[in-house]
Amino acid sequence: MGLLERMRKEWFMFGIVLAIAGAKLEPSVGMNGGPLKPEITVTYIAVAIIFFNSGLSLKTEFADSRLHASTCVFCGDFNQGSWWQ
Repeated sequence: MGLLERMRKEWFMFGIVLAIAGAKLEPSVGMNGGPLKPEITVTYIAVAIIFFNSGLSLKTEFADSRLHASTCVFCGDFNQGSWWQ
């Protein structure tokens, strides 16, 4: 197995090693106030990407049932809140 073929197969591990080596060589890039702005990117952007990615992996039937259930709960809550006025 050649080096290029091995890198294609183990691309994720290679990327992790490369990221760790880059962080070891230049730690100021990821520090607070650095060019990556981790106080913003990790707090908002990374969390949004994680939730978006997990939402994409849901099965359509599950997502439809959840949407229907949340709509029913919202309408039921809204209607019950209107009873007292």
